[in-house]
Amino acid sequence: MTAAPVLSFDLGGTRMRAALVAGDGSVLAMAEGATPARDGVGAVLDGLCTLAAACLAQGPAPRAAGLCAPGPLDAARGVMLAPPTLQGWRNVPASALLGERLGLPVLLENDANAAALGEQLFGAGQGAQSLVFITVSTGIGGGVIVDGHILRGRGGLAGEIGHMKIAEHSPECACGARGCFEALASGSALGRRAAEQRRGAPEGAAPPTGRDVIEAARGGDRLALRLVAGHARWLGRGFANLLHLYAPDMLVMGGGLANGFDLLAPRIRAEIAQSAMPDYRDTPLLRAALGDAAGLVGMAHIVRQAAPDSGRERRHG
Repeated sequence: MTAAPVLSFDLGGTRMRAALVAGDGSVLAMAEGATPARDGVGAVLDGLCTLAAACLAQGPAPRAAGLCAPGPLDAARGVMLAPPTLQGWRNVPASALLGERLGLPVLLENDANAAALGEQLFGAGQGAQSLVFITVSTGIGGGVIVDGHILRGRGGLAGEIGHMKIAEHSPECACGARGCFEALASGSALGRRAAEQRRGAPEGAAPPTGRDVIEAARGGDRLALRLVAGHARWLGRGFANLLHLYAPDMLVMGGGLANGFDLLAPRIRAEIAQSAMPDYRDTPLLRAALGDAAGLVGMAHIVRQAAPDSGRERRHG
């Protein structure tokens, strides 16, 4: 009997994706689009269902689905509690709402947890028993693997590394606090610094994103290069804290800003060499190997582990 794929979703603050994922971690079909993060729950669910339809048109029908999303969330109850990057998402029963629309059981998991597991099983972390996955994108999230298992903590709330304090002052974080790792080192923070320092932008022009700054730096733009260097130091400071907290076999960096890993990594490592105690400094820092598919692949594995019969094939219709 041919195993059915799992329908996986990765809901981010800027982009959202859906995919059909086979049991070996291969992606059979994928669709993505912009997240209507300011438009409320209904608009996001509509978008996820549109992406699902595009995937289902390309492959066998799944028996189960999984949604990985930004925290904080309660995975056991399938409830998204109050993700800072999505407006109007407070105590939303995401699993039930999406499952009702799809006609499938839907499992919920923190997006960084799912990506960490995907990288450990099929990506850069293969062979590691412990790792910390850091997703640096609109915000900053973390997934921690300890002795081969996701570290969930009380109520599944562990790993919110974006909101550890690494400075006394910063612009206000999306969570409402100041000094957060996310407020200082996310892709949004890099874009904000670029907007503050650039003058003469055409009226009505979209503000720069972190990816825009990376691309400009790659092209030799002096301001962008300076911004990237400063940003890498903030990342390195946060990464050093993670080494002290978890002593992992490796750090794996993913998310949208990982497209600038080659530019960021040397200064991140230099900051770790200054900020971390000697026994932690040789921990490998790797770029995520699965790219945008890490969360989708990891989420599919979590669904299969929770519901082994989800792998049985079902025909469309």
